[in-house]
Amino acid sequence: MTVQHDGRVHVNPPQEVEGAPPTRSKVMAVLAAAACAACCALPFLIAAGLLTGAGAALAQNVLLGAAGLLMAAAAGAWWLHRRRAARRAAAAGSSGCADGSCSC
Repeated sequence: MTVQHDGRVHVNPPQEVEGAPPTRSKVMAVLAAAACAACCALPFLIAAGLLTGAGAALAQNVLLGAAGLLMAAAAGAWWLHRRRAARRAAAAGSSGCADGSCSC
């Protein structure tokens, strides 16, 4: 609650904990899916002669590692976003998981 200069009282609406993932998490998940799709396309690239066997083995390991790291980073970013949102909601006085009265 804040008091304006003209004496009116402004009540802030309670903040809700957001369930949707943030944009950066969505971008990382899309990049991970693209890395998985590229990994699945390797046999076609070898058949087309665009990639040799050794290059495909290296590319497969790199793409799988990158996809795993990106998915872990996306999950971490989403978790951090939800944690911060729950803290903001608890600080604002609304019910959320961070204040001990979980209403999930």
